[in-house]
Amino acid sequence: MTEQQLIKSALQVRENAYVPYSKFKVGAALLGKSGKVYTGCNVENASLGATNCAERTAVFKAISEGENEFETIAVTGDPKQYTFPCGICRQVLVEFGTELKVIVAKSEDEYKVYTLREILPHSFTPADLKTSQQEEDHGI
Repeated sequence: MTEQQLIKSALQVRENAYVPYSKFKVGAALLGKSGKVYTGCNVENASLGATNCAERTAVFKAISEGENEFETIAVTGDPKQYTFPCGICRQVLVEFGTELKVIVAKSEDEYKVYTLREILPHSFTPADLKTSQQEEDHGI
């Protein structure tokens, strides 16, 4: 799958966003190592805290369908600016690897590509828990 195809999927699903409060539609398309694409859009809620972002929607769909290894995620928001994953989404994504490619796109032709490590340096990963657990196990 090309970057443009993944962006196109994100642009299409962005139109399904439920955003009665912010009016800010976001779409995400997550490419699994299997080659399958999982899409997600943001879904707002009057309580605001119960809102779910497009990126997490895509990840949760993938996990619920048995996929937990990913290559790339494309994120689309306002066509006039680049929309990056929020902090919570970055933390959810880093659970599955710091080398995940993150495409932020205004359109199929105007986009930038980063690694998750670049947009979330010094992240807290599953490896940090292993180190803490090993220290605890050894009385450190």
